[in-house]
Amino acid sequence: MRALNILETVCTTRRSGATRHPHHGLLAIGLGLLLLAGGGGDAAAQDHAGQYEQADIEFGVRLYNANCTRCHAESGDEVAGVDLRSGQYSRAGSDGELMRLLRTGVPGTAMPPNDFTRSELTGLVAYLRTMRDFDVGSVRLGDVTRGRGLFRGAGACATCHRVHGNGPRTAPDLSDIGAIRTAATLQRTLLDPTGTMLPVNRPVRAVTSDGTVINGRRLNEDTYTVQLIDEQERLRSLVKAELREYTVLTTSPMPPATDVLDEQELADVLAYLLSLKGLEHP
Repeated sequence: MRALNILETVCTTRRSGATRHPHHGLLAIGLGLLLLAGGGGDAAAQDHAGQYEQADIEFGVRLYNANCTRCHAESGDEVAGVDLRSGQYSRAGSDGELMRLLRTGVPGTAMPPNDFTRSELTGLVAYLRTMRDFDVGSVRLGDVTRGRGLFRGAGACATCHRVHGNGPRTAPDLSDIGAIRTAATLQRTLLDPTGTMLPVNRPVRAVTSDGTVINGRRLNEDTYTVQLIDEQERLRSLVKAELREYTVLTTSPMPPATDVLDEQELADVLAYLLSLKGLEHP
């Protein structure tokens, strides 16, 4: 049975001039094993704010891009259930512990030992600790309060998305989107929803044996069944063998933000989305 949230077990190294070590390609798998779901990521990131040298961070970026992006992507969240930007590490609370894990690996898991040098470990940790906010300066941010109003009003975001318990469930919950997405990633999503849509977020269309059409947001899927929330927000579990048709759609139901927002309004909505870190009042 192949569920959506199974961690990838194979990761091929993408080489570059940033590193020379033979086992670094498996680092992308190992990094995901360090993560722990739940709260606390924002506080962890704040604890480390301003702590790292820019040169170390930039070196870490090159190492990460050379070894981790094939599985985790630049955003750090390509593997279902794993988000490297969350700042939550179940096995490493301090930088020293994180360095030791990156070097020694985790016995009994897919993360092997790695012969990183001290400078490479310093760079990787510096980037991992700061990667969520690494690209904030690359986008234009507006006013959070105006963005909140646009989210609920002209932008029509609240007609599909839920924030802190308010709103429908037909699209992904955005209550902590500012903690798990970077500014540039969010901006790309607003401008090109289809091109940036993660596989786990793709909508589905099912036709039952009696011809009933069910459209919805996929929550989980394995070889034999699929669970989804339909357009009426009803939880549905479908047996694939009993369906006349089952299609995972590749076009996002979300239109580009530029269809309804101007440049300033887009910057305002982006600022609001980045403010949603799971703890703030909506």
